[in-house]
Amino acid sequence: MSNTFPKSRQLHGPAAFRRVYDGRIREWRGPITIYSMPNSLPYYRLGLSLPRAVGTNVVRNRIKRLLREAFRVMRFEGEIGYDLVIAVRKHESMPFIKYQQILSELVGTLLTKHR
Repeated sequence: MSNTFPKSRQLHGPAAFRRVYDGRIREWRGPITIYSMPNSLPYYRLGLSLPRAVGTNVVRNRIKRLLREAFRVMRFEGEIGYDLVIAVRKHESMPFIKYQQILSELVGTLLTKHR
């Protein structure tokens, strides 16, 4: 198993994000909201949305790195893939384990909504 986060696992472009937002299936905990939509692939893809209000470029990029790594480590895979968009509101940066716990809870809840 590779320890990278390939470009094929990332959502790119406004159209891809809009499609997930338009699906209107979402869950949130604290400053993190996850929108989801099934895709036709056997794996999950991730998109991140952090407005400037979250902080400086350094702060936003650190939060993005932590969220990507938490997502990568969890290795979401299955018969049906999903496109996920994580929208983050302004908050104090949290430790990696906290982001991982939040993502795990939210994705589990979203999967039950899709069934």
